[in-house]
Amino acid sequence: MNVANNWKDYEILDMANGEKLERWGDIILIRPDPQIIWKTKSFPKKWNNVNARYVRSSTGGGSWKYNKNVPNNWKIHYKDLVFNIKPMGFKHTGLFPEQAVNWDWLINKIKNEKREIKVLNLFAYTGGATVACSYAGASVCHVDSSKGMTSWAKENIESSGLGKNPVRFIVDDVVKFVNREIRRGNKYDGIIMDPPSYGRGANGEVWKFEDNIFDLVELCSKVLSDKPLFFLINAYTTGIASTVLENILRLNIKVKGKFSHGEVGLQMTNSKLILPCGIYGRWES
Repeated sequence: MNVANNWKDYEILDMANGEKLERWGDIILIRPDPQIIWKTKSFPKKWNNVNARYVRSSTGGGSWKYNKNVPNNWKIHYKDLVFNIKPMGFKHTGLFPEQAVNWDWLINKIKNEKREIKVLNLFAYTGGATVACSYAGASVCHVDSSKGMTSWAKENIESSGLGKNPVRFIVDDVVKFVNREIRRGNKYDGIIMDPPSYGRGANGEVWKFEDNIFDLVELCSKVLSDKPLFFLINAYTTGIASTVLENILRLNIKVKGKFSHGEVGLQMTNSKLILPCGIYGRWES
């Protein structure tokens, strides 16, 4: 388990009964998490001081219930990176703090190279990895089918003081974009993807992780440069083991390098409890 334990502006204060009590800067939120199946609260009194709670509806979806004023958006820092946080309609805040494990890994890989690195970030969401790679000095192509998420990613780049860095923001279906890059002959030294379990592209294209992930990795292998640096797959799809992601990379990347896989997680403050949050597969030169 790779634990994101270098945060100062984020922490899990407690977790029980399918919910986690989190601090995002000065704001305390309660959000549901299916991994939290135990019932015992470690710090019951901490649950009394909450700004907002996301409550699921019996008919699907849910909504935020506010106990105190919560700004429409606020900023938190991870080391030198700055992210804009906004409570969204489906429990999310626009950031997955466990991904700091991968941000650190990406920054280290890029900074240790003495050449220009071009990175392709697919299903790039609000751009956590885009910000990390840009901060490290890479030229980044950020691709997501959501115009709103892409605008949010631009805000994060600006907030981190990276507005003048070479970042290309593309609102498009990932598969269609990669196919065009193949035809154009464009190549990338690093590829990152964080595909959803299920989704639809900008023009209604259907994505299902189990059915499409192998074909996408195979496709993306065609835009790797002659001296590739890394290939990172993140996943949150239930029932998929991290070994599967490494297997897919092994079958598609024939360049000599190191393959690995694992889980990412978050440790609760003042506790040995760790919340598993997702999986990854990596190849690196």
